[in-house]
Amino acid sequence: MLILLPPSEKKRTPETSPALDLAALSFELELLLARKSLIERHDELNLATTGLAISIYSGVLYQALDWFNLDAASMKRGQNSIVIISALFGALRPLDLIPNYKLKISTSHWKVCISAALQSLDSELIVDARSSTYASVWTPPTSKTVAVRVYEIRNGEKKVITHMSKKTRGEVARLLICENRMPKTPEEVFEIVKKNYQCELIAPANGKSWFIDVIAG
Repeated sequence: MLILLPPSEKKRTPETSPALDLAALSFELELLLARKSLIERHDELNLATTGLAISIYSGVLYQALDWFNLDAASMKRGQNSIVIISALFGALRPLDLIPNYKLKISTSHWKVCISAALQSLDSELIVDARSSTYASVWTPPTSKTVAVRVYEIRNGEKKVITHMSKKTRGEVARLLICENRMPKTPEEVFEIVKKNYQCELIAPANGKSWFIDVIAG
């Protein structure tokens, strides 16, 4: 299973740790040149200190994922399944060491090489919990992708929400990596999520992926 997450605008600044080593990051083969070219254009970056990506990203989604309170087995599943889309580094695993940075993502810069990197994973199932901004860099195969959408019920109707959706997506990602048996189909993802949320599974139509529509409480 591949779980796609956005980064967070809110980030921690590491105090003491190794300097950035681009060659040690995940997807080094596909993304190294694109990473170097962005870094060369942004000389204000402090590359002398780094921290784990999963700790640098500190926004609502990552607070809900609550990585450092996972057990060892769930962390291992998370490291193997989670990919974070990054404006500066393209795609990262949770334990990659990165500096704090502030940058808007460029779809034109990343689309080709991120697509190559993620397609090479050949994942059986893709759970897409990205925001629309970060979804633009890669469209995964619709037949095996289930995207997480978050709503609230207002006056009897489903309404899109923003801030709470980040928290809910983080909680959904946590639910999935805490499963001893990782789901292999959208239906299996739905069975896990519905234990904790009111939700609906929507089958592919009109060229779109599967969706799980979650009602945030």
